[in-house]
Amino acid sequence: MSEAIPVRVMVQDAWDEVDLSVPGGTRIGELKRRALTMTHVTRDPEGYMMKFRGAELTDEGRSLTEAGIMSNAALIVMPRRRRPLR
Repeated sequence: MSEAIPVRVMVQDAWDEVDLSVPGGTRIGELKRRALTMTHVTRDPEGYMMKFRGAELTDEGRSLTEAGIMSNAALIVMPRRRRPLR
């Protein structure tokens, strides 16, 4: 089992930040789903992307360690498509 990594995940739709401590082997897609669930976002997780340092983490099957996510990293979950203003 890999060592726990503390991370902060901002979920744009909820405008809320979640602090988590997860094993380094946690998949990016799983972290995204957990953050969406914790902020009560009920839309399909496939409609969201995870970003780190401004770049999309495209392979959500990679682990945090494989993606180079280090302790106390700040990530953001945001919609894949822009929503029109009303």
